[in-house]
Amino acid sequence: MDSTTGPAPAQASTPQLRDSPQRWWLAALLVSSMMVLYAHRGALSIAAPYMIKELNLSTAVMGALLSAFFWSYWLMQVPAGWLVDRFGARRAYALGFAFWSISSAFTGLVGGLAALMFVRMLVGVGQAVAFPASARAVANWFRDKERGTVTGAYLSGVRLGQALIAAIGVFLLAKYGWKGFFIAIGLPPLIWILPWMLFLKKWEVRENGAAPGTPRGAAAAAPKPASFLQSLALLRERTVLGIFLGFFAYDYAWFVFLTWLPGYLKLERGFSDREMAIYSAVPFVAMSLVIVGSGVLSDFLIRRGLRETLVRKWLIAVGLAVACLIVPAGLVEDKMTAVWLLSISLCGLGISSPNTWTLTQAVCSRRIVGTVSGIQNFGGNLGGVLAPSVTGLIAHQTQSFSLALTLTGVILVGGILSYWLLIGQRVEPPSSGPEPAPVGG
Repeated sequence: MDSTTGPAPAQASTPQLRDSPQRWWLAALLVSSMMVLYAHRGALSIAAPYMIKELNLSTAVMGALLSAFFWSYWLMQVPAGWLVDRFGARRAYALGFAFWSISSAFTGLVGGLAALMFVRMLVGVGQAVAFPASARAVANWFRDKERGTVTGAYLSGVRLGQALIAAIGVFLLAKYGWKGFFIAIGLPPLIWILPWMLFLKKWEVRENGAAPGTPRGAAAAAPKPASFLQSLALLRERTVLGIFLGFFAYDYAWFVFLTWLPGYLKLERGFSDREMAIYSAVPFVAMSLVIVGSGVLSDFLIRRGLRETLVRKWLIAVGLAVACLIVPAGLVEDKMTAVWLLSISLCGLGISSPNTWTLTQAVCSRRIVGTVSGIQNFGGNLGGVLAPSVTGLIAHQTQSFSLALTLTGVILVGGILSYWLLIGQRVEPPSSGPEPAPVGG
């Protein structure tokens, strides 16, 4: 059950799907979409060493190009989260998926640095909807004690997508060049939209301006959605601020790995193309397994009676502490020791990963899960804006990545403090009382 109090309604947001085995088909769609999302997002980091050579770019310039995606992605997070809560996960996700896939393909059709930056910003606009829509889907259509497992599953899709593009990207680049590579990976995934739209058509109902998922006949009693400005003002809440700052730290470290791991292994550690493909992919596969395990473990502990917010905060803190191994990874001389430390550091992020999203669901009313998830990703992707360019600039100025990785460790410590000290009080929708508990939750 949701932790809010109040009279239980006869029906709640699509309780039929919450109680139906068909909800696991929805979980499969969420996993597969995240694989596509991160394959498209991570493609530029795989192509980066080849583009640096062909376009004669410095690491500082490539860092700016890697950051371009996050400029728009970051700014669109809060609007995207609000749109998901206002218009529904089904249509919002489908539109965003189509937009980012086509934009990703267009990366291979443009020439020049400015045009590449613009197209990457378009990819960011489309992908902004993915995490708020996924969080809202979990809140709407899965039981509370399942959300760690489901969130862990779709977040494993994130890392599997990155591992997949790292594993096959080198071979596609060798066969088609970087321009053909982006076209080849951009268009085929559009087929995902069809099963997504068809499956959720019968579950997500909208009547007379009611919130997505409101059952037929209950539209008149549905609460009026908060305005965009009211939703943005949630950042003044202590808990929401903690979510914002903590996820900034998590995502800063994650995007250092996402955007610079292949380049770091090749440029600083001297790995061959084949070695780069292997050691860029395997850590993400290991991280994916840890993410699923962490989600399952958190749900198990909660079912045993431990308090949900405490369980999720502990796992976040432990994971971010393990991720601080990124610091010695940049200082050791042996390149294989560095790979092992980086892999363990990534697995530490994996321990935290599902709990960052499910903690948000646990401390927020379901009616604003999309909005607060957007604020969370807004903070995280401020890290995404900064991490690639700051890392590339430090590497350019110092001719080493060591200082950049040490800075990442310092930021992770700040994230631990934010999650532990600021997050506590439950967050309700602006100008509204507690929501009723969902049936079947």
